[in-house]
Amino acid sequence: MYSNGDTSMPNILARGTKINGDLETEGDIRIDGKVMGKLLAKGKVVVGTEGYVEGEIKCKNIDIAGEIKADIQAEELTVLKATARIVGNISTPKISIEPGALFVGACKMDLNGKSKGDERKEKEQKQSS
Repeated sequence: MYSNGDTSMPNILARGTKINGDLETEGDIRIDGKVMGKLLAKGKVVVGTEGYVEGEIKCKNIDIAGEIKADIQAEELTVLKATARIVGNISTPKISIEPGALFVGACKMDLNGKSKGDERKEKEQKQSS
C-alpha cells in the first residue's frame, strides 16, 4: 500500500467511522468507513468492501472494492475490484476493471492531455527524423 515510497503507516478510516467534509493526506489512505466530501491524497486510496465515498476523489492511484458516488481523478492507475460500485466519471491514464464491477459514468483516459496513440506517433516521428 506504500505507493509513495514512504514506510510510515497509512491512514485508515475504520468501519463505523463517518467524515462529513474534506479529507486531505500527503500519503496513502484506506477507507472502510464513510466519507462525504472531497478526498485528496498524494498517494494511494483504497476503498474497502465496506467503504463509501460521496463527493470527489483526487489521488495518485486508487483501488476500489466498495461504493463510490463521486468523480475520480487518478494520476496513474484506477482499479475496480469485482465488488466495486461506482456512479461518477473517471479520469485516469490506466484502468483495470474486474468482472462483476458496476460502473455508471464516463471514463477519460489520457496522459497529460495526449492519448497513448498520439504519444506513439510522436515517438515514431522522432525516431524517423
